[in-house]
Amino acid sequence: MEKIGLIAGNRKFPFLLAGEAKKKNYYLAAVAIKGDASPRLKNFVDKIYWVGLGELNRMIEIFRAEGITKIIMAGQVSPKRLFSKEVKNSPELQCLLGEITDRRADSIFRAIARRLEEAGLQLLDSTTFIEEYLPAKGVLTSAGPDAAAGADIKFGLDLARAIAGLDIGQTVAVKDKAIVAVEALEGTDNLIRRAGLLSRGSGVTVVKVSKPKQDARFDIPVVGLNTVRNLVKAGAKCLAIEAGKTLFIDRAQAVRLADKKGICIIAV
Repeated sequence: MEKIGLIAGNRKFPFLLAGEAKKKNYYLAAVAIKGDASPRLKNFVDKIYWVGLGELNRMIEIFRAEGITKIIMAGQVSPKRLFSKEVKNSPELQCLLGEITDRRADSIFRAIARRLEEAGLQLLDSTTFIEEYLPAKGVLTSAGPDAAAGADIKFGLDLARAIAGLDIGQTVAVKDKAIVAVEALEGTDNLIRRAGLLSRGSGVTVVKVSKPKQDARFDIPVVGLNTVRNLVKAGAKCLAIEAGKTLFIDRAQAVRLADKKGICIIAV
């Protein structure tokens, strides 16, 4: 049985990946990040180890002890932890951060990837085992966008790609070709909530893309049922995601809710 290591962050992505890996008969050892990964993950893997955010060397030692050379990252580490005491008090992380010129997400994760590879660990594409969850181009809900939403999608795509290229964020909210909100460190769900407040629930269109040079080993756009729930609360009318590059979790439930609430979801 081939072994795979999982570095697990928060939300459902680690569960999805673990489930698909087990279906393919892989032995799965998870290194779960304390404060982000769910304790329930232990029921989906063969072995689980809990490590602090700054314990990169211990993470490497665990995989070596397990005889694992191939690993996958799945799930987010909360961005606000970048400014926490655990980062400031971790010599390992301070050394790592001292080697890079800025603290953008890509810079940090590329430095981590280099450290793992130097230790003899191959970081696989995070979509390994789950390619079927990347929707192809087309309308995913019962109804497609109306003319106004279609125009906002086209307008929003250029904006989203621009901010993604600068590694600011990957999502924008627009309304009648006006920029309502731009994602930064807060993440997509908080962007949607903010857009709902700013637009007073008047029907924004949310556009989410991948980065021009997206490194799928540690970063892939993700939407799911929780995304649609936030769209409902914000009074949004449409969600556009990038086809073939966006992970859609709980798609059937999310689409069902979107249809019920009159929200269009399209992969472009």
